[in-house]
Amino acid sequence: MKSGKRVIIIGGVAGGASCATRARRLSEDSEIIMIEKGPYVSFANCGLPYHVGKVIRREEALLVANPVLFKNRFNIDVRLNSEATSIDRQNCEVEILEVQTGRRYREKYDALVLSPGARPVMPPVSGVELPGIFTLRSIPDTRQVRDWIEKFKARRAMVVGGGFIGLEMAENLVRLGIEVSLVEMQQQVMPPMDAEMIGPVHEELRRNNVSLRLGDAVASFESVGEGCLRVTMKSGDTETVDMVIVAVGVRPETKLARDCGLDIGELGGIRVDDRMRTNDPKIWAVGDAVEVKDFVTGKWTFVPLAGPANRQGRIAADVIFGKAMTFRGVQGSMVCAVFDLRIASTGSSEKALKRAGLWDQCEKVYLHPANHATYFPGAKPMSLKLIFSKTDGRVLGAQAVGQEGVEKRIDIIAMTIQKNGSVFDLEEAELCYAPQFGSAKDPVNMAGMIAANILRGDARISQWEELENSSAFILDVRDPSEFKKGHLDTAVNIPLNELRSRLDELPKDREILAYCAVGQRSYYAARLLSQNLFDVKSLSGGYKTLSAQNGTSAPAKTGH
Repeated sequence: MKSGKRVIIIGGVAGGASCATRARRLSEDSEIIMIEKGPYVSFANCGLPYHVGKVIRREEALLVANPVLFKNRFNIDVRLNSEATSIDRQNCEVEILEVQTGRRYREKYDALVLSPGARPVMPPVSGVELPGIFTLRSIPDTRQVRDWIEKFKARRAMVVGGGFIGLEMAENLVRLGIEVSLVEMQQQVMPPMDAEMIGPVHEELRRNNVSLRLGDAVASFESVGEGCLRVTMKSGDTETVDMVIVAVGVRPETKLARDCGLDIGELGGIRVDDRMRTNDPKIWAVGDAVEVKDFVTGKWTFVPLAGPANRQGRIAADVIFGKAMTFRGVQGSMVCAVFDLRIASTGSSEKALKRAGLWDQCEKVYLHPANHATYFPGAKPMSLKLIFSKTDGRVLGAQAVGQEGVEKRIDIIAMTIQKNGSVFDLEEAELCYAPQFGSAKDPVNMAGMIAANILRGDARISQWEELENSSAFILDVRDPSEFKKGHLDTAVNIPLNELRSRLDELPKDREILAYCAVGQRSYYAARLLSQNLFDVKSLSGGYKTLSAQNGTSAPAKTGH
């Protein structure tokens, strides 16, 4: 394809680098220039916490590509330590500052791609600029953190923020033998996920001696000696630490875009269309700096993840060179490790759908299957939440927590969402099976079957949060030994195996809510009772889901 375009890309890493290399593959005779403010054009920023924790030992392992590779393999002109300071849209020029020399010059473009990324958010509190307080966004940041730990023999650290970076940094600091307290303003870590899924994560953090400060925030920092900080919380508590990692999120880097008059969305990101084009037909924007559409809700959203950034960069290059490609939106698929646990999700959460005013059209189910056949040694339990449309069964979101296999199931559901698939598709999905990898009826199939039963009218469910205002008869169908360990105060225990012979003990003029450990036996009970003309529902997810809603993965106390 002969095009002869002059393409300038501002910023590297995921979005910019993928755009540059895709552009070269589409046009050998175009001039492609990458302008990068920092010293590295393409590095694995998702690996930074693990370099601090010495899991990734060599810094060079984080470097995905360097200017020599870009030049030799792709004939791309990479200019490091060069900051784009302004954009002249009328003359299609970018002003560039060489950081080390102070020289300023201008470059013309036929197409301009903005990939400036996002910058860490710093809480507006006194002392936040003190030495020993760090963010983690680049390779130089990891050097500073590692050097500080070594210089001051750090043994106590505070991590502010319970998202991806906060959790990964907490784990890696613990790995270095450092005592960690983790502060999160919300009542849970991983705030985008639904609260009842996070109880096991809190337990895992505490099991690894991470002190959790939930529902609290930093009020101020002060230095109390070299290499020592006092942190005062809004609750009035104080804590003395050797270092602080601030990981409260990121904000789109939009100064260039704002200064030249490009549209900025309500969430603070550069507004682009589905071809990644801004309101200027010669300027595109990709990556962590942009707002895009949520694939499930259709609402504008800000999702700073590497996967979408890579796809956006590729699509921008395609469109620049005449291909009719569009970006379908994001569904926020993610996975995070917390010591021995894995947390994964895709699509919309319940709280996000409620914020969007869409929850009345939705339903949810919970299940707690093993990651593979239980007769094969080493099976581990997981908790899975599936959200779907009440009307047509379209899958809208899923979340899972467990030691093994959760990301595999979420990946399958993510593709189902991408293809506008339904719970009936999950029910029929044909997946790989051997006992050490899964079950003949995979957790994905089970989630689909449970949801499909509801939509077909073969099962009626109730959620645990509905119990408070319910006057139903509560039936516990677990074995007596399980019942004794914890149960609802008003529950009557009739084990499933005895239920057929004890039907006369149940009311025909009152709704019955049946529950068991994880929801399977109560479903069997509900089917039995409904065919005997009882008005019955099964409580989704069983007693284990109730325990999770109480903030723990352990059995709930009697009376909860």
